[in-house]
Amino acid sequence: MKSNQSNIKIAKKYLDKNMCIGVPTETVYGLAANAYSDTAVKKIFKIKKRPKSNPLIVHYPNIKNLNKDCYINNHFLKLHKKFCPGPITFVLKLKKNSMISKLVTNNKKTLAVRFPRHPIIKNLLKIIDYPLAAPSANISTKVSAVEAKDVKDDFGKKINYVLDGGKSRIGLESTIIDVTNAPKVLRLGGLEISRIEKVIGKKLKRIINPKKKNSPGQSRLHYSPGIPLRTNVKSPKRNEAYLVLKKNKKRKLNYFYLSKKNNLKEAGKNLYSLLRIIKKKGYKSIAVEKIPNIGIGQSINDRLKRASKF
Repeated sequence: MKSNQSNIKIAKKYLDKNMCIGVPTETVYGLAANAYSDTAVKKIFKIKKRPKSNPLIVHYPNIKNLNKDCYINNHFLKLHKKFCPGPITFVLKLKKNSMISKLVTNNKKTLAVRFPRHPIIKNLLKIIDYPLAAPSANISTKVSAVEAKDVKDDFGKKINYVLDGGKSRIGLESTIIDVTNAPKVLRLGGLEISRIEKVIGKKLKRIINPKKKNSPGQSRLHYSPGIPLRTNVKSPKRNEAYLVLKKNKKRKLNYFYLSKKNNLKEAGKNLYSLLRIIKKKGYKSIAVEKIPNIGIGQSINDRLKRASKF
């Protein structure tokens, strides 16, 4: 549904009944439900076919609401002031009296939290009495949804309602930072690590594939289009889709361009859409040219590396 205020109120009614809905954020679309309800959270895992060991990110409207569930520290406050609302997720210590469903955290003592910038989910969070657990709105391990139609393609009638907020502005999931102690990176994402390091004042340790997962996005296989994908390829095989960073004179049918002008942020925004388009066109494999491993390029390469584990 178009995301006007009356439809946002209808979305609230579905959420109040412990149902899952599709919501837009600036990163990717989310599959949202009441984070305080075991019944609602169970539906997220079932619909997504997501392993219960993989925790969920919970979305809040403000720090005041977050304070009911998590312990807040100076590292968090410094980064929140600079980057929120925006594409950054924080792992914080959970309070013992928190109402967050234990299914959200897989019984862990930490919680991944975010403050989304997209006006539609912000407006929705203002009118409900609970935070929203909202992992990406896609089947587990597959390509994330960046448009309302992607959510419909993945879930069909399994969910009753999708708020259409247009194409996600960033197109890559949030960057995840553990701030329970010394800050460290758990997932590369839509916010460049270099910008976070400037605020913290030092280089951050990266723990991308830990054995104990206390945040989403740490699986080795993820973001997969469902067909084999090769990276750092100079020229594609015959009948293979070729994902290229910028448009060039070789306008071949199997060439798909991430950006018009060699812009990494534009490439990040278009990555998932093009992976979906390539799959729908019937290609059996994908080759990707070398992507510069700087800025958002690091996040793009992270996604491609995990997608290539098919």
